[in-house]
Amino acid sequence: MSFLKTISNPAASDKELVLAYQQNGDLQVLAALYQRYMELVYGVCLKYLSDNELAKDAVMQVFEDLIAKLKKHEVDYFKSWLYTLAKNHCLMQLRSGKGKKTVSISPELMQNGEEWHLNGELQKEAEFKKLERCLQTLSAEQQQTVQLFYLQQKCYNEIVEQTGLDWKKVRSLIQNGRRNLKICMESRSI
Repeated sequence: MSFLKTISNPAASDKELVLAYQQNGDLQVLAALYQRYMELVYGVCLKYLSDNELAKDAVMQVFEDLIAKLKKHEVDYFKSWLYTLAKNHCLMQLRSGKGKKTVSISPELMQNGEEWHLNGELQKEAEFKKLERCLQTLSAEQQQTVQLFYLQQKCYNEIVEQTGLDWKKVRSLIQNGRRNLKICMESRSI
């Protein structure tokens, strides 16, 4: 990691260095410990962020996170804990949008909002007319139950009370009516 200053590597174990840092807060001790695993952290960050410069920045940010978080946590296996810390840091960076690249779009490629709005309204109206025609193709019971359920937003029990039909019959009529409407709406003949 040539972009970071090399720090001497003491012979102490990871656990000893973690305890030493937690007791006295010496950043030189933490830096010596972190130096052992910087390439691991860089690799994790590069894997998730897919950009050399973002990964290098993330290595430094993970070290800054480590300064505060290592004092608060009991860490038995520093390497695996650090791996998880780096992975979570990268995932949070991706979720927040910091790791995303933006692309500018030429105004000439943008669709005119007025034209889209007009076309969208015309398309909706055509769909409603088609839906009305498709509703007419349903049986009388299917028409009635579908309209009560979807247009008047009645529940099955209310439809049973209003129509006098059996609850299972109402459910069947609504399901079959919805399926038949879908088939009709997808066909091009109406």
